[in-house]
Amino acid sequence: MSARCVMVLGTTSGAGKSLLATALCRWYANASFRVAPFKAQNMSNNARVVAGPGGEVGEIGSAQYFQALAARAEPEVRMNPVLLKPEADTRSQVVVMGQVRADLAGVPWRERSALLWPHAERALHALRAEHDVLVIEGAGSPAETNLAASDFVNTGTARAAQAACLLVTDIDRGGAFAHLFGTHALMDPAVRAQLRGYVLNKFRGDAALLAPGPEDLQRRTGVPTLAVLPMLRDHGLPEEDGVHEARASMPAARGARRVAVVAPPSISNLDEFEPLRSLPGVPLVWARDAAAAEADLLVLPGSKHTRADLQWLRERGLDRAIAAHVQAGRPLLGVCGGLQMLGRDIADPLGMEGGTPGHTPGLGLLPLHTRFSERKTLRRARHRLPALQGPWAALSGLDIEGYEIHLGHTEAAHDAAPCTPVLPQGLGWQRGPVLGLYLHGLFENPAVLQALFGSAPPPLDARLDALAERVGHCFTRPTLLSLLS
Repeated sequence: MSARCVMVLGTTSGAGKSLLATALCRWYANASFRVAPFKAQNMSNNARVVAGPGGEVGEIGSAQYFQALAARAEPEVRMNPVLLKPEADTRSQVVVMGQVRADLAGVPWRERSALLWPHAERALHALRAEHDVLVIEGAGSPAETNLAASDFVNTGTARAAQAACLLVTDIDRGGAFAHLFGTHALMDPAVRAQLRGYVLNKFRGDAALLAPGPEDLQRRTGVPTLAVLPMLRDHGLPEEDGVHEARASMPAARGARRVAVVAPPSISNLDEFEPLRSLPGVPLVWARDAAAAEADLLVLPGSKHTRADLQWLRERGLDRAIAAHVQAGRPLLGVCGGLQMLGRDIADPLGMEGGTPGHTPGLGLLPLHTRFSERKTLRRARHRLPALQGPWAALSGLDIEGYEIHLGHTEAAHDAAPCTPVLPQGLGWQRGPVLGLYLHGLFENPAVLQALFGSAPPPLDARLDALAERVGHCFTRPTLLSLLS
């Protein structure tokens, strides 16, 4: 049997597709359906390591990873068969079924779509054969007429799945009814016929003020508004992409430890810091200049272009701010690309980042050398931390889980000043207040948050249940079940 498909389309990027799809995954799973998420192609530098074919592992977009957890399904590469990881404004790394395809990176967009759709279509039909419900997320907007001929993510997928489609819009930005009306008018006629309803997202204020907007829109298009979702600031789940200052962390308490995450242009896997935003009394900021980097705990995150982001740090004086932070004895964490930046140098003889071979001096805060090669490391891991020193001593002996997604190999210099390995296989080092790890996801371990900050957010499963309940109330149960018929 083939799964029934519910597809979430959006009038724009950032309309709320990912969050709504996540909520629907958990809602249908709680209704005793076998559920899986699907997004034919995602564009994001937030990725997770998941199961691949033949016992191997691969990477998918973080949004589909969390949607799989919401669906109570094992995350796997078929749920996001194509992942584009931007490396520049006009260039992306292409990941197909979890693995990098260097041969496709230079293929023009429209030609590449024709090559990618067969992979996505096979994954779609395979997942449908194994589940009762597929919750599908679109990308951007289905009304981009300049891309319509090659839009397999929205139009191609919706038609192949014969999905019941929802169209969501961000009403907080203004112009929501015009966005819905224009998208309805410009989208593919076959997909328009599959459209079951509109969803107004991020609504604040008196719902009575919406009239007669939904009624007028239905009169013009024949499509009803099925739900009005409130502004959900406290759902505790990562944003799909980008650094969102609009979602402030919890209010700071007196004496709270301020955390700053440096946010260079090519920041990646920033979703791993979401748990920090949910901690009461722990202010979290994204630092783009030296003043913002003034913090009790400073984090250098992962990067899709480590060498370019190092140059960006220096241009803004952040290298001096980071050095002063360490000199004052305050803790500094480098994760993946951040770990590489902390070393003495980064060698890229094959031009794996940006296509130009080169050598870049590091920040010199750890006596390490990094060398990039063609091989990309993908691995899920569980480790026990050894005895750590100084501000990191509270983590001593903790079991932690995480994942690796990185190019390059790092090793300690032979003339190294004291530098202690903290994880096996060259995955982590400590020197004074500086801790560098290749392992992503440290703050997603509740025991780590408890040890460092004295509290941890509610378990992810509870947050997903709460999200599904809040969204489900906005639709009503009969409405959501009717999408399966």
